[in-house]
Amino acid sequence: MRLLLARHGESVWNAEKRFQGHTDIALSARGRAQAEALGRALRGYRIAAAYVSPFHRARETAALALRESGVPLTIIEELRELSLGAWEGCTVEEIRAQAGDPYRAWLRAPHDCPPPGGEPLPVVRDRVRAAIDRIAAAHRTGDDVLVVSHGGVISVYACHLLGCSFNQLWRLRVDNASLTVVRPPRLVSLNDTAHLEGDLAPAQLLRGTVAARGGPAP
Repeated sequence: MRLLLARHGESVWNAEKRFQGHTDIALSARGRAQAEALGRALRGYRIAAAYVSPFHRARETAALALRESGVPLTIIEELRELSLGAWEGCTVEEIRAQAGDPYRAWLRAPHDCPPPGGEPLPVVRDRVRAAIDRIAAAHRTGDDVLVVSHGGVISVYACHLLGCSFNQLWRLRVDNASLTVVRPPRLVSLNDTAHLEGDLAPAQLLRGTVAARGGPAP
C-alpha cells in the first residue's frame, strides 16, 4: 500500500493564525483553491480509496480534491486533529503574550510543554497508528490510498516512522494542502507543495525568502 497523506487546505482560522485543534472550522476561499490544486496533483495516482478526518476542513478538502473521481470517502474518527486544549480559539500572539511565553516552550518541546488540557502526543500516535493499521488491512495489494487529515496528525505519524522524539515534532513542516507519501513503515517524501503555485504557495514561498523560525501553523 502507498499512503498519500494530505493536509487539509487553509482554514479560516489558519489564515487568522488561530489555534484550531478539535474546533471544527471551514476552509477559507484560498483553502478551497488549494484543495482543487491538490486534486490536480492526485491525478498522477490511481487512488483506490480515500479516508478522511471527521472535521469539516478535511472533508471539504477531500471532496474538492476528488470531485468527479468517483472515489468514495470513508470518515475515520481517529484521523481527527490533536486537541490543543485551552489554546483553541486563541491566536498565536495571545499565547505568546502569556507569562513565560508558553508558545515558545511548546515549539521547542511539544511533548514536554503541551497546551493546558491538550492531547498527549503518544495518545495521538496510538490512535493514528490504529487507523493506519485498519486501512492497511483493507489494502494489501499495493493500492494507492488517500488520507486527508491534519498537520499535527501527519507530523506525529511521520515522527513515529522516523523514530525521533516528539520534542522534535515541529521540525517536520507540513503545510496546508501538502502531500506526504508513505509506504509503511518507510517515509518516502514529506510536505510536497509543488502543486501549490502563485498565491496558493506556502507563506515562506510567497515571500520569496526563507521563513523565520515561527513554528507550525496553528
